[in-house]
Amino acid sequence: MKYPIAIEPVDDSSSWGVVVPDLPGCFSASDVGIDDAIEQSKVAIELWIEVAIDQGQVIPPPQPIALHRKNKQFKGWIWAIVEIDPALLSDDIERVNISLPKKVLARLDAKARSLGETRSGYIAHLALTG
Repeated sequence: MKYPIAIEPVDDSSSWGVVVPDLPGCFSASDVGIDDAIEQSKVAIELWIEVAIDQGQVIPPPQPIALHRKNKQFKGWIWAIVEIDPALLSDDIERVNISLPKKVLARLDAKARSLGETRSGYIAHLALTG
């Protein structure tokens, strides 16, 4: 999945500001340079998506840069594309194989049982709330 980002042109004394037009309130910045600003925007997009999913929101699909360029707010801005792993949005179940010490597995299973969850469900719960 590729999201367009708008990068505000700056002089040498300012931070590079980045806006993700398709994700309301998603922005980032960098004092280091434009390359770092683009990398920071990827982190911001991934966090925005995580929070939105946790809140049950629909994730807006990316729109073409040409559409955003028509917005006067972004006149003169630099455009780039940030690729996001589509697995962030996937609810597909994937079987995995992990290795754990027996004592850790026993504790994990006991905790899962006490909460009325399966081992897999409890591991997923830990990953999403941890």
